[in-house]
Amino acid sequence: MPPLLRYPTVDELGARAAAFAARHPRDARLRRVGTSRGGTPLWLLSVGHGERHALVVAGPHANEPVGGATVLRLAERVLAGPPPGDGLTWDLLLCLDPDGARRNEGWLSGPYRLGGYVRHFFRPGFLEQPEWLPDGAERAALPETRTLLDLQDELRPFVQCSLHGVDIGGGFVELTRDLPGLDRHLARTAARLGIPRELAPYDTLYWPALGPAVYRIPPPRRGDLAAAITEAAVESTWYHPHRHGTVTAVVEAPMWGVAAVEDASPLPDPDAALRAVGARLRHDLRLLAGLLERIRPLAGAVPDAARLLAPVDDYLLVGPELADSWDPSAHGTRQRPLPPLDAARLASLGISGRRVALRTAGLLHRLARAAGAEAARTLPELDALIDGWCADYRDGYGARWIPVERQAEYQARVVLATVELAGRYTPVRSHSGESGWGARAAVPMHTE
Repeated sequence: MPPLLRYPTVDELGARAAAFAARHPRDARLRRVGTSRGGTPLWLLSVGHGERHALVVAGPHANEPVGGATVLRLAERVLAGPPPGDGLTWDLLLCLDPDGARRNEGWLSGPYRLGGYVRHFFRPGFLEQPEWLPDGAERAALPETRTLLDLQDELRPFVQCSLHGVDIGGGFVELTRDLPGLDRHLARTAARLGIPRELAPYDTLYWPALGPAVYRIPPPRRGDLAAAITEAAVESTWYHPHRHGTVTAVVEAPMWGVAAVEDASPLPDPDAALRAVGARLRHDLRLLAGLLERIRPLAGAVPDAARLLAPVDDYLLVGPELADSWDPSAHGTRQRPLPPLDAARLASLGISGRRVALRTAGLLHRLARAAGAEAARTLPELDALIDGWCADYRDGYGARWIPVERQAEYQARVVLATVELAGRYTPVRSHSGESGWGARAAVPMHTE
């Protein structure tokens, strides 16, 4: 397999998958399973002929391109291992949000500098992210979401892996059911490839740990807003195939790694640290809200202004709630107390707060560039904020770029281990009709 020096674009993913299927016509098929809102085909590459299906979904978030590189690697790896069709079919969805991914192509080919990523960053608003099912609705509004739900119901996979990328931080996995031993596989892979494990990610703030850097996604339920930010994930396509006995694994691979996210040492004054993180986020958001007031009236002529403004409004709405949920002096009686704070959790919270500000600044930068000369007057201020916050990631947190080759190899190995472990069980139904798992022979996989 040639070295992977950069992320593939949407068009390159389709072309490489088609070439792969043409080279292996007996074992691989490429079919169009849907169409995006922008008219882009949604492609599924299937490898093998087994009755049991492993579904792998790449590109659920527009700014997380590592999954595309990973599915191409998995296709090659599956054919290089035990004979395909030996009881298992791999179904690889090349990109769930191709329209959003195209909007990130300004930074995909490198050079991979954090400032360039931020200035070309795009991620749609919460209601336009195709993996979510807002309000738990089964009638998905987005065609990409409907395509994924239909695939889940058609294939009834025993395992689904959703491939995500962490821009700053470390690798971790979220599961709808426990897979004992996955934490050990993850630890070995991370150590061999120099990938930090995130021991207390913000995404899993209130979720139980199943082992270091492996977390249990809770069943759908309602909670207060601070809790709902992390619990929004359960109202998603991750739980839809639960009825088929599917276990879903969300596999996160970092782009810029931070060693501090795996530092479990105690803090001398955790409350003071939390207050500082919350105060910094509020301060940053006030600056950005002021810039938005100047840019919004000038953005009317920008063709995609609404799609850029939707996530800005989301971040500016949610950001203060996050800051209050972290700040001990702002906690009300209805808010859930934070888990115990150590160095890893503080690093993850600080990185998350900075991420909200940087993403907002990047989206405003795109708007200001497109909205004409008057809006462009805000660019020096935005550039100063972006450069300063990126320097804080680099110098304050020690963020370092992880080559695309290692990101994809790490994610592929974790997926292979997940599928192997999930393959040791088979969905069964109790007399009450509830889905569960029973033991079965392992599916052999080469994870190295």
